[in-house]
Amino acid sequence: MIPRLMASTLLRLSKTFPVLGVTGPRQSGKTTLVRELFKDKPYVSLEDPQERAFAEEDPKGFLKRFEKGAIFDEAQRWPDLFSHLQGMVDQDRVPGRFIVTGSQQFSLLAGITQSLAGRIGMTRLLPLQGLELARDHQSKLDQRLYVGSYPAIHTTHQNSPELPHASQDWFASYVLTYIERDVRQLINVQDLGVFQRFIQLCAARTGQLLNVASLANEAGVNETTTRSWLSVLESSDLVYLLRPYHRNFGKRLVKSPKLYFVDTGLAAWLLGIRDEAMLNLHPMRGALFETYVVMEHVKHRYNQGLPADIYFWRDSNGVEADLVYEVPVQEDGQIVQKLQTIEIKSGSTITTDFVKQGKKSNQFAGLDAMAPVLIYGGDESLTRSGIHFQSWQDLFQSHQATKE
Repeated sequence: MIPRLMASTLLRLSKTFPVLGVTGPRQSGKTTLVRELFKDKPYVSLEDPQERAFAEEDPKGFLKRFEKGAIFDEAQRWPDLFSHLQGMVDQDRVPGRFIVTGSQQFSLLAGITQSLAGRIGMTRLLPLQGLELARDHQSKLDQRLYVGSYPAIHTTHQNSPELPHASQDWFASYVLTYIERDVRQLINVQDLGVFQRFIQLCAARTGQLLNVASLANEAGVNETTTRSWLSVLESSDLVYLLRPYHRNFGKRLVKSPKLYFVDTGLAAWLLGIRDEAMLNLHPMRGALFETYVVMEHVKHRYNQGLPADIYFWRDSNGVEADLVYEVPVQEDGQIVQKLQTIEIKSGSTITTDFVKQGKKSNQFAGLDAMAPVLIYGGDESLTRSGIHFQSWQDLFQSHQATKE
């Protein structure tokens, strides 16, 4: 098992809440993580038809076996579980008593909101963060983008020359087994070919502003269907919608979100990229790199048990920042919110254009702006012309930039 950064967050929450919830996409490592952390608890998969039939026919008898606690995997498969757990934890609020996991966030949260509000500590586990793969010193940028971050690929083939090839077989199976089965069940797709094309069109838009009308037109479905399908992909943690920053600095702002695939390897597979050499020359390489960096920020926050709270900025004057987030800073004895802006460039060499773009990216924030950061595809982190150029390999490492 690859050690997960979320482990400390789950252990912390288990000392406060009687129920822990872990959502995330299929195969992100939820079951492996909770079974490793809570080895003393019995494990029940509600994907198991026999267990689910027992639960539905005799809920009290089913739960009688687990009065001291248990791990309930894929809990959304038995929605009544949440109301039963409410009664059990209200009688005995021992912290860390029950663990529930689910790969369909919408279904899971619907039950939790109704029955377990205030009783459950929620987390979202996405595929591996870069720091969790740091020991793989041979990993290059194109391989990282191409292979993606799903744990099963790296656990089986870590540091193996077969890793890139194995990932292709794995994604083919993943799309067939999980995406087409699970997502189609939720949205009752009649024409599989249309839905397959829709997912591929979404992959081709990773890192771009979401234009629902354009996507609907190319997919051959109406806008209502497009929004419904996107909602399911988002709730299943297959895509992530990055919202524009909400403060108005006197500009006309872009209001559409940007669409990102949660995993670059899956997006690359859907785009038909079948080897690293093809990726290196592919017109989507920059968008895939931006996708990787954005999702690293999302994973970093989720692994700490925090909401993402990251945004982008784009206005009618052409000023844009790929990422924006607020940073509390102490000034004159008070805490004020400053803005950190981040530009993302896949190139491995710092150019004059990089410097210009980095300086321009935080102009909209005025006095609220912190020194800009530009994350790029090179190996060295340094400060140049007041901009911190951060290597993709140094994301969230305790790294001090060298002075120019």
